[in-house]
Amino acid sequence: MESKSENGKKSEILPVQLSYDSKFHFKCHKGISCFTKCCRGIDIMLTPYDIITLRRKLELSSEEFLAIYTELKLLKKADLPIVTMKLLDDEQKSCPFVRDDKGCIIYEDRPTTCRYYPLGMGSLSYSGHSSDEKDQESDKNDEFFFMVKEDHCLGFEEKKEWTVAEWREDQGVDIRDEVNAGWTDLIVRKKSVPASIKLSEQSKQMFFLACYNIDKFKKFVFESSFLDRYEVDQARIDEIKNDEIKLLQFGFEWIQYIFFQKGGFKVKTK
Repeated sequence: MESKSENGKKSEILPVQLSYDSKFHFKCHKGISCFTKCCRGIDIMLTPYDIITLRRKLELSSEEFLAIYTELKLLKKADLPIVTMKLLDDEQKSCPFVRDDKGCIIYEDRPTTCRYYPLGMGSLSYSGHSSDEKDQESDKNDEFFFMVKEDHCLGFEEKKEWTVAEWREDQGVDIRDEVNAGWTDLIVRKKSVPASIKLSEQSKQMFFLACYNIDKFKKFVFESSFLDRYEVDQARIDEIKNDEIKLLQFGFEWIQYIFFQKGGFKVKTK
């Protein structure tokens, strides 16, 4: 299957399903003539964890980072807002953090989308998120990977060989997928809901708040009547007050309850 971006750049999704043990050849480095071309004219979707790590790197609040570096889009199949990197208004529509001579200047904190390339990931089925270890293993077994090849990319001609599992570990996507699991689950669940069932604008705003604007969500939890309305034990309150990753995952759980009445959230009874 072939697709084309707005600037005419072609990419091909190879139809072969890959497993964690599947092998492929790939290497990207400064000595390759197509270096940084993959960083231009593309949609770079940002995950909630990406936003936290990038705004820390840039020493910005989540509100400032979102305003300066991102664009808000609608993921139509899920009817949910997503955040993408705001590209430069130059001829090549470049990522703001790419330089011709240096490559990515935020490489250690680069987004998950960049880390996965040239791989993509899909799922054969959806059974819903579960804390049960057996169900989690079953969901993992349903995962598959595929190769994304852009017409300009010469990295596939390099001799370096990887398994999918080795690539994921080398690129640091395992921890990111683990942190973002609740967010991914929300999107997949929402995609399974009939298109005729629409979210209210308020629901979309709550999703955006909890998933992307961690600073504002923290104020919402601790400076509004939130904790007066929901039963949250003191240990959990202390945890999310001091660890924004735990707060982020707490937010995923809250949205899961708001959207689907799933999870351990309980409304206080008078």
